[in-house]
Amino acid sequence: MRVAIAGAGLAGLSCAKYLIDAGYTPIVLESRDVLGGLVAAWQDKDGDWYETGLHVFFGAYPNMLKLLKELGIEDRLQWKKHTMIFNQPDNPGTYSRFDFPDLPAPLNGIAAILKNNDMLTWGEKIQLAKGLVPAMLRGQKYVEETDKYTFSEWLKRQGVGEEVQQDIFIAAAKSLNFINPDEISAVVLLTALRAFLQEKDGSKMAFLDGSPTERLCQPLVDYITSGGGTVRLNAPLKEILLDGDGNVKGFLIRGLNGASDEVVTADVYVSAMSVDCIKVMLPKPWQQMEFFQKLDGLEGVPVINLQLWFDRKLTDIDQLLFSRSSLLSVYADMSNTCREYANTEQSMLELVLAPAKDWINSSNEEIVQVTLSELQKLFPAHFGGDNPAKLLKYHVVKTPRSVYKATPGCQQYRPSQVTPIPNFYLAGSYTMQQYLGSMEGAVLSGKLTANEIAQRATPPAANSEAHLVANS
Repeated sequence: MRVAIAGAGLAGLSCAKYLIDAGYTPIVLESRDVLGGLVAAWQDKDGDWYETGLHVFFGAYPNMLKLLKELGIEDRLQWKKHTMIFNQPDNPGTYSRFDFPDLPAPLNGIAAILKNNDMLTWGEKIQLAKGLVPAMLRGQKYVEETDKYTFSEWLKRQGVGEEVQQDIFIAAAKSLNFINPDEISAVVLLTALRAFLQEKDGSKMAFLDGSPTERLCQPLVDYITSGGGTVRLNAPLKEILLDGDGNVKGFLIRGLNGASDEVVTADVYVSAMSVDCIKVMLPKPWQQMEFFQKLDGLEGVPVINLQLWFDRKLTDIDQLLFSRSSLLSVYADMSNTCREYANTEQSMLELVLAPAKDWINSSNEEIVQVTLSELQKLFPAHFGGDNPAKLLKYHVVKTPRSVYKATPGCQQYRPSQVTPIPNFYLAGSYTMQQYLGSMEGAVLSGKLTANEIAQRATPPAANSEAHLVANS
């Protein structure tokens, strides 16, 4: 049985990998000339990589970690010391740390909070405990019910003061969904906090030893092709073709550079595109179905990722940093954190500008200038005086629609992987799974989609082979 998958991001590639394991033959169709979707990366003329986003792996990513192990590439993750580091705006150039000791969860998390006296007073620690402990004890069902509140509203209901929100959760909210606590659904932060506090290494972080395209996506492609599957770049979906019963009869692929369009036919079809893309591609008869109409309640959030190369070392910290600035959410010196990007004399900072809605239409030059202004506050010793740090080059990657914007009430709009169309399925982190809009969510969604196909579709041995049909 052949399965046609539109989209070669983590969801589509993971779906194809698990279909191979189940005995199916996937053909993955990617519109762009690069793998990875929201984890795509490119090389510039100097051979340096620049990425769609700052991609961090957590100990609380079981499906991602299992996938890496199955591919035999788990050693490509560079695990960092179990700590969370925040800039201190009131004391520029200094940091506050939450160091997790070698204790079982949640004792290690409690100890990390209790030992930090830079960001939280004892009164604020008590406030935080009173607010979070019930959410930890009452289970995931309670957490899911908090989707009707923003995280700010939920904190207020728990009696947690504004200072705690400003000190910790603005940075956390922006790192998880690129929006502030007064916009993000409480379910996002509480789901993450439960995972971080209930698993000993849940909040422990790792970076890939190179670009996601080469070090993560290409091994997936190699696995798929070695199992008889196909991955095609530069194959943009133009239309989902239907038969007389409203089921899919083919994916119409747009011909590029003067080539004819072609129809890819298969037994089963999967959209592993973003929610914004699938909404545009929905055939008219499907647009009347309640299942697909609910997708209108979801939309991607804008994200801007920057990579800046400097003529000197700005920091030796080998870890993700939470900036606590009004514009920057998280950043890292990739010359420290990533083996392939290593440089002992110069820094390459990768930064996420969020919220990005007011900047997504600005010029790259304007975005870089406002970022440099923020960096002057974070690294005053390197940007003041007679010999300030010099910016050697930069890349700005704009994603107008990234992961779905997880505002209150969005959970009800997230679809299952199974659709009302018998031979059409969905994959993507926006589909219903517990890890929300994340790399882990994308991998899990692909696995769930493959499992649903294996359970519902005709066994592979009884199926016909898919084929390509030229369409002039």
